[in-house]
Amino acid sequence: MSVTSRYRQAWEGFWREAPGEPGAVFWDADPAQTAGLHLPLFEPHLTEPGLPLVDLGCGNGTQTRFLAGRFPRVVGVDIAAAAIAHARHADPAGRAAYRVLDAADKGEAENLRAELGDANVYMRGVLHQCEPDDRQSLVDSLAVLVGERGRAFLVELSEAARPILGGLARQPAGPPPKLGPVFRHGIAPGEVADDAVPEYLRSAGLSILAGGDLPLTTTEFTPDGTPIELPSKWFVAGRTR
Repeated sequence: MSVTSRYRQAWEGFWREAPGEPGAVFWDADPAQTAGLHLPLFEPHLTEPGLPLVDLGCGNGTQTRFLAGRFPRVVGVDIAAAAIAHARHADPAGRAAYRVLDAADKGEAENLRAELGDANVYMRGVLHQCEPDDRQSLVDSLAVLVGERGRAFLVELSEAARPILGGLARQPAGPPPKLGPVFRHGIAPGEVADDAVPEYLRSAGLSILAGGDLPLTTTEFTPDGTPIELPSKWFVAGRTR
């Protein structure tokens, strides 16, 4: 199974139009406010920190480059070739590797695992942007990449984020400038039930090792200048022996 062509085209269109400068995309927050907060939650559960790390849904690679400073080999993957082009352009030193990958296609995940072996996986805010029918397939691919020794760290918007996003979209002046392109390209965040992510993980053969709540920082602000943060849930998952 692979993602729908509509979904792929929506992301290609979004990233082709996205500015290249840091922080220009709604979720492109400084790593100090994102991956930098996630790693202390993730690292205690890594049985083998030296494994390659895959940043699944890497977008323009902001978090990937940060992660490359903490892990010996980091590969950022994304469904959109335009996103990978942004990531490579922003990383002229080649701190990480980047490639196009349809994570809902288990065969593509198996090919990457054949190259890397077991891997640790970082995935931030990907499932809630997917078509509902693709979510289990994507988590199944994540489980392929993790293999027997790796661990996965996932962050997903909680149900409580949906009314916040809806309110932003319905503002009299329209959505905030950085959120507008997301809706315009037809990739408005969908709702993932709070109990759905654990079920996807279990169905993929992974055990939940830890979890909690943590605001997901964005690069946008309310009219009064308050940074917009969205409620999210995080999980660490892997196979237990």
